[in-house]
Amino acid sequence: MSDAIPPIGTRLSQLAAEAPNRPAVSADGRSITRAELDSASNRLARAYAELGVKQGDYVTIAVPNSIEWVLATVAVWKLGAIPQPLSPRLPDAEFEGLLDLVPRALLVGRADPRGVLPSVDADFTGSPDLSDGPLPEAVSPVWKSLASGGSTGRPKLIEAGGDSRVPADLLAASMGNEPTDTQLLPVPLSHNTGFTSAALALLTGQHLVLMRRFDPAHFLRLVSDYRVNYLATVPTILQRLLPVYHANPDAYDLSSLRRLWHLAAPCPPNIKEAWIELLGPDAVWELYGGTELQALTFISGSEWLTHRGSVGRVVAGEMKVLDDDGNECPPGVLGEIYLRPAVGSAPTYRYIGSTAKSRDGWDSLGDLGWFDDEGYLYLADRRVDMFTVGGRNVYPAEIENALAEHPAVLSCLVVGVPHEDLGQVPYALVHTDGAGLSADEVASFVAQRLSDYKVPRTVEFVDTPLRDDAGKARRSAVRAEVIARLQA
Repeated sequence: MSDAIPPIGTRLSQLAAEAPNRPAVSADGRSITRAELDSASNRLARAYAELGVKQGDYVTIAVPNSIEWVLATVAVWKLGAIPQPLSPRLPDAEFEGLLDLVPRALLVGRADPRGVLPSVDADFTGSPDLSDGPLPEAVSPVWKSLASGGSTGRPKLIEAGGDSRVPADLLAASMGNEPTDTQLLPVPLSHNTGFTSAALALLTGQHLVLMRRFDPAHFLRLVSDYRVNYLATVPTILQRLLPVYHANPDAYDLSSLRRLWHLAAPCPPNIKEAWIELLGPDAVWELYGGTELQALTFISGSEWLTHRGSVGRVVAGEMKVLDDDGNECPPGVLGEIYLRPAVGSAPTYRYIGSTAKSRDGWDSLGDLGWFDDEGYLYLADRRVDMFTVGGRNVYPAEIENALAEHPAVLSCLVVGVPHEDLGQVPYALVHTDGAGLSADEVASFVAQRLSDYKVPRTVEFVDTPLRDDAGKARRSAVRAEVIARLQA
């Protein structure tokens, strides 16, 4: 099947020939057409080739969300090389650890801290004398390679299981995309949600609108101004948007939004319900699955209203829930979630570096959960995040969901810290809207919703968001820092 699908570079050139003047990408108040994307990426690909990039080479792209990111990635695909995005804000030590995993031909947007690899700036274009004409068709052996600490906390790369002949139309249709859509992307392109969403938008001819950094008011203005139809985002962003929208709903028009996906982290039920009320249940969808894409669940807003808290039923691959002895759990019984591609299908990924926990060909991402009698999956938390209070299991997400119901809470994070009597107790970090919330008020609020042993013993207020724009939190690092301060 893939032999009949053109590689990414060829497909983008075809779209440019079909409608050269249609907008392809907008960012930072600037737009480029399909024809401009095609010609500029052709020239940039030749510039990269002059620097030694060949088919099959890794090229690391450490560039913020921007037109420059898109041009660099497309240029890499056109050479048949492998784009490997990294956050430009990674600490040097983490950046070096990922660079050590596999040889690279070039770094774009950031110098090698080790001083080993050649690098160019994000706005590098090469010599103006280089041709912007068509390039020979080239297939990248891997169409993306994403970085992850994952359930192990150790750096690894996750290579896509297929080459750059991506069945984009089929994938987009499964997500409710349409070629005429305008898609807003507020999450980092260095994460799988951003990278894959951007690729599908480009390959199906959508107009891709990028945010360099998330800002709630700017996000809402972009939806209004560009008449955005489709977006994939994370619960953290949905939570940050609500108070800004409700403060002045007449200033923004969300009526164009036909499909909103959230993924990559658990969504507090009250946040999800608020978006269903805003957009309607048919517009709000959720996806659960790892970067590896062994298996996926989908759930619509309509289904969620009758299965509150679920992440849906399996729509691709296979999933099962196992107890600690490896036995399959019956419906309603909590265990560890294991995934694998459908029997007989091609591998969906390859690890470089650390690997996931596996049992007989089934992988675990470290998540705990259970299925109900109808096959709907519910998540509890990650196994590594769970802690015990007096011998009773506590899942941070449950406390965080309760905290998120408070209208003054913008984001929160709960960790278990040592306690001489109970073993561990909950410690909450809370980012508020500055409404003067007290620790006692927070504890009382949670106590009205959860058992007493789940109520945070300590509440620390912070003045910055606790999750990044991809919805990720470095919980183990936060816990270590909190414990170090308590011991000091």
